[in-house]
Amino acid sequence: MNTRVADLPVSARGRSLDLPREPAAEAAPELVVVIPTYCERTNVEELVRRLRKVLTGLRWEAIFVDDDSPDGTAQAVRGIGRRDARVRCLHRLGRRGLAGACIEGMLASCAPHIAVMDADLQHDETILPRMLAYLREGSAELVVATRYGGTGSIGDWSGARASISRSATAVSRLVYRHAVSDPMSGFFMLKRALLEEAMRKLSTRGFKLLLDILATVKRPVAIKEVSYTFRARERGESKLDSVVVWDFAMLMLEKLTGGYVPMRFVAFSLVGGAGIALHMGLLALLLRLAALGFPLAQALSAGGTMVFNYSVNNVLTYRDQRRRGLAWLTGLASFMGACSLGAVANVTLATLAFEHHVPWQLAALSGVFVGAVWNYAMTSRFTWGKARAAG
Repeated sequence: MNTRVADLPVSARGRSLDLPREPAAEAAPELVVVIPTYCERTNVEELVRRLRKVLTGLRWEAIFVDDDSPDGTAQAVRGIGRRDARVRCLHRLGRRGLAGACIEGMLASCAPHIAVMDADLQHDETILPRMLAYLREGSAELVVATRYGGTGSIGDWSGARASISRSATAVSRLVYRHAVSDPMSGFFMLKRALLEEAMRKLSTRGFKLLLDILATVKRPVAIKEVSYTFRARERGESKLDSVVVWDFAMLMLEKLTGGYVPMRFVAFSLVGGAGIALHMGLLALLLRLAALGFPLAQALSAGGTMVFNYSVNNVLTYRDQRRRGLAWLTGLASFMGACSLGAVANVTLATLAFEHHVPWQLAALSGVFVGAVWNYAMTSRFTWGKARAAG
């Protein structure tokens, strides 16, 4: 039965039925501050308070990228986010690494200007407006907060730490040609266009994203620097350890080789080289001191070397996918199985090459190379690949 206009309520006559209205859209943030975290629960509330103070009047957001901190950092950030929509948490599971965390946070925002800083309160947040001003006016594509240029200072660092930092800064100049006084800085700001230009060639491993950007973008880049004094950590523990030296060396190798050789493969091969030296040393000890027969000594040396290679690769090469607990044992079994097949491939190819009159040195090297590629490919997929999928 048709409803006549006269039968409709007065409020509905002459117009469409009332529908819920969408809320007015808010303007997108102009600046995103990306903050990688791991066990920084005690610092996030204070950092947000400081950002609110220095970024007053700006459209901004803060994205904390947390690598599943056991201290509840992600939960603390979400608690702040429920009170302040400008604060977001990107909670990563089964992934590790400062550079990868920064890249994911950058790509999670639509802001045209991107800042990266630490959560430990050691970076001086008061210089953020000055850094943004350079990008806004168009005089820079990248702004670096420097500890070494102008009035910058490393604060109360020990002599040893200062020496290591300056040495790494000097070495890093082998892979870039831009005029930057502090390429190892973890505090910088850039335009999104520069990120999009470089992002597909950046490494998600390591801890020095700025250096990676400088080494990746070969063209001249408009860069400004803002000096600051590096503060002492007030709460929490430093994440710097001896492994960052390894990460730095691997990043340098990757950039020096143009990225044609995967950084993980280089690391895997270096560990394998150390394993060969260990194998020969163990074999000599078992033959001479323990007076074991060669077959048994060779088998024990091979087993010990596999455990060594697996353990070191788990800590260094696959640090971001490290296996722990029971997963460490299942990973070892997977690793030994893959490497045993790799040894068969090594011997088979080397023997075939030798039988076809290839010099024994080249035949042996060809077998070693094929075995290394096999071991790397299989363990990447079935040993640490499964660890990542499980995470």
